[in-house]
Amino acid sequence: MHNPNKRVKVITYGTYDLLHQGHINLLRRAKELGDYLIVGVTSDSFDRERGKLNVRNNVLERVEAVRRTGYADEIIIEDYVGQKIDDIQRYDVDILAIGSDWEGKFDYLNEFCKVVYLPRTEGISSTMLRSESQFNYRLGMIGTGRIARRFVPESRFVSGVEITAILDPDIERAHTFAKENAIGASYSSLADFLQNVDVVYVASPHLTHYEYVKKSLLAGKHVLCEIPMVLSGVEARELYALAESKGLVLLEASKTAYCPAFTHLVTLVKSGVIGDVIDVRASLSKLVVGQQLRELDVLQAGGCMTELSPFPLLSIIKLLGKEYKDIQFYSKMENGVDIFTKGIINYPHAVSTITLGLGVKTEGNLVVSGTKGYVYVPAPWWKTDFFEVRYEDQNHNKKYFYTYEGEGLRYELQEFISMIIGGRLSSHRLRRSESCVIADIIEKYMNKESVILI
Repeated sequence: MHNPNKRVKVITYGTYDLLHQGHINLLRRAKELGDYLIVGVTSDSFDRERGKLNVRNNVLERVEAVRRTGYADEIIIEDYVGQKIDDIQRYDVDILAIGSDWEGKFDYLNEFCKVVYLPRTEGISSTMLRSESQFNYRLGMIGTGRIARRFVPESRFVSGVEITAILDPDIERAHTFAKENAIGASYSSLADFLQNVDVVYVASPHLTHYEYVKKSLLAGKHVLCEIPMVLSGVEARELYALAESKGLVLLEASKTAYCPAFTHLVTLVKSGVIGDVIDVRASLSKLVVGQQLRELDVLQAGGCMTELSPFPLLSIIKLLGKEYKDIQFYSKMENGVDIFTKGIINYPHAVSTITLGLGVKTEGNLVVSGTKGYVYVPAPWWKTDFFEVRYEDQNHNKKYFYTYEGEGLRYELQEFISMIIGGRLSSHRLRRSESCVIADIIEKYMNKESVILI
């Protein structure tokens, strides 16, 4: 029986990117349906309405814009598939209000509450506003290798940017790559290339990164550089200082750092869900065969530490910090490169290990141990789409599921363009100082500091 004294709760959902009068009208209409309005704002990782990753307003900015309308009594974040059912039951919702362009799509929720489709305001939408106001950055790519080939299709999922040029010292390779990937211009001259792009993505061999990044910054271009950005902490600090002096974004392209699941994992651990972190164990291996491959070429800085360590080191530094006490490496060498390396990094109150293999295969998981429980991320943990928080009492265990889109490169590009648009020179997901510490550790290894051969 209906209780006339019960508050009528209404819930509605949206991205609310570039908040406009149409959004405000819809929120007002939703509010008028009841006594209490809950507004679900889609997270940066869950914007499915446009098919492209948002680079204009991040979730905090969108939440604040909704709050300022004065219509929302409560604002929540929509972060996963199926959350609407959970929210309706958790908040004891009476009515789901949604725009009429979704007519029929949410009828299945009538089992849980009344579904009302509200008319949209004609002649205005976020898509229209973006098309009118958004500047498309001309992105120039340096490099035509394997990562570059994966980057091209990934870039199409990020709004506000378009690949317009490719650079390779071999002009024939540049022409071929441009033709195969429908890129308008190809160059072998860096100077000509830089004159015709707004931002630069460096995906060339490791040893060329420093020069390409520095010259691009000196030419006034924002730079996204593949990992490892450089193999020296001194060079990393120099490049970041140069970028800051010119007001430019320089971002190391660590796809794991910017993917939704890993970001959430770090947040959860730092919030204390497993207590004090005592041990972090991160592994990554891939078996490669053939001396012609860059990964196994000593002249191209091949080996486990230069090729694989940035991801495991990222997890340790994000969870335990930059101030480690000491480090010890154990390596198996072949033809001058390490095909297996284990690193033990000690902290004042914790210990951590990285296990890497190019000629040795190991389980590629991540385990974070704490005083109350632990986090387990199965292989391949660096493409995080699932992790579990586990306790002594298994009834308290909690699983977290995410969608890891495509190759994951879209996440690093999204963060890069968002930083440019928002005027942010540093990303909290991978701070410049953290990137420098990763470069420091790789440099220690290359200088054969604390390396024991096995």
